[in-house]
Amino acid sequence: MLIGMKPITTSVFTFEKFVEGGFVYVDKTARLYDLVRPPYGVYFLSRPRRFGKSLTISTLEAIFEGRRELFQGLAIEASDYDWKPYPVIRIDLGDKQARTPEELKIALAYAVGQNAERHSIRLEQTACNLMFNELVTALGRHEKVVILIDEYDKPILGNIENPAVGEILRVLKAFYSVVKTCDAQIRFALLTGVSKFSRVSVFSDLNNLVDLTMDARYADMLGYTQEELERNFAPHIEHVAAQRGCTPGEVLDQMRQWYNGYRFSKAETCVYNPVSVGRFLDTGELSNYWFETGTPSFLIRLLKSGRLSIPEISHEPLDELAFSAYEVERVSALPLLFQTGYLTIREVIPTSRQPLYRLDYPNMEVREAFSQYLVESYTNVEKSIIPAYLRRLLAALESGDVDRAMQTLRIFFADIPYDIQLNNEKYYQTIFFVLLRLLALDVDCEVRTEAGRIDAVVKTGARIFVFEFKLHGTAEEALQQIHQRRYHEKYAADGRQVLLVGAAFDPETRNLERWLVEGV
Repeated sequence: MLIGMKPITTSVFTFEKFVEGGFVYVDKTARLYDLVRPPYGVYFLSRPRRFGKSLTISTLEAIFEGRRELFQGLAIEASDYDWKPYPVIRIDLGDKQARTPEELKIALAYAVGQNAERHSIRLEQTACNLMFNELVTALGRHEKVVILIDEYDKPILGNIENPAVGEILRVLKAFYSVVKTCDAQIRFALLTGVSKFSRVSVFSDLNNLVDLTMDARYADMLGYTQEELERNFAPHIEHVAAQRGCTPGEVLDQMRQWYNGYRFSKAETCVYNPVSVGRFLDTGELSNYWFETGTPSFLIRLLKSGRLSIPEISHEPLDELAFSAYEVERVSALPLLFQTGYLTIREVIPTSRQPLYRLDYPNMEVREAFSQYLVESYTNVEKSIIPAYLRRLLAALESGDVDRAMQTLRIFFADIPYDIQLNNEKYYQTIFFVLLRLLALDVDCEVRTEAGRIDAVVKTGARIFVFEFKLHGTAEEALQQIHQRRYHEKYAADGRQVLLVGAAFDPETRNLERWLVEGV
């Protein structure tokens, strides 16, 4: 770190430590001021992991404790906020490991007990929800209470495939209902998490809950906007540019491709992942920083169940409820992919009623890392040999050698253990799609035309490949379908050579059986 350059951290989540450490802090307190000033409310905010939720909770805690001295030079310090101290109850469920309802009750009781001890309150109740009620009531006799709950959904997501999840949900529902029961004693409440369960489940009793998740006014409250990035990290960007032997503008272009693109509302506001930005500016290396912090394996299992294929996710526009809320008992992959940050809003389509949303990967970091993970999970092919397949496949496509490309795919499919292959077309289409995505080629699946949908279109600098696959059919039938439905006519005016590829998979060998190629 150069002399005079503020340090960057991605491991400190306490506002006080941020200030004491002199770390680069992107000032979000103007947005927080909008929340903490009257009228008071009970709020909910969903954002992907490692996006700054815990730091936001800690910042609010310092505000409500009246610690104005920590906010010197920040927007809220210069506002008309009164800095009156309030009793704060802060509960963090992010580190609570509970596999049974009983373990969860113990964890919640311990968290409430810690808060009671901090406020010198002696509790008589022993049940976690009753303890919570008793604590709020006791503190509320003297001053209205602030409640901050971080990672409210961790006990649910950690047990999403656990038969006990229904009972765990009921424990949380009873616990969170205290926020409604004690409404008269509460000055402010905020619950944060990754997922957004519908109100008929965990939040059914909280009909006073204000959901900020897709509120355009708070779209940039977490994450960094382009302007915030350039203003707060200018010295670090210049330093990285010098390290990489390029200009600051080129560094910004790379960062935009790799780490920008998260969009959480109808507003066009996009934000960067703060962890990825911090790690990149610290190391100077473009890499998958956010993704390495963990991937929910249950997402992959949902995808492999056949309820959703990766190539389909960016095609059909959805209304807000279709991808932003769900029930624990009927978990679907699409809302989870959005809420966990693997997908984001790519396009908002106005309608006469509510807008529709089209989703896609937010950036190159997520696209490449998730594709890599999918290939490994779907195929169980040794990770170390995948790059060799990719190099051969790319060379073949760039030279227009379709036979060589298909032979490479055939060898790759032959390496997939028989017992994990799925006998459906979506499985093979997904593998084909993600392999080509890893090559950074322009690839699209389920391309809509007037006559139907093309299975896959791949574009290189010199050629466009139109693919049609058949699992229970022949290569001749696949090629015939391309001609009959005139799929290729969509690209007639492009100027590049168009190659038509009809391919058939053998359901017995679970591999490419035959393919036919035609130029037009």
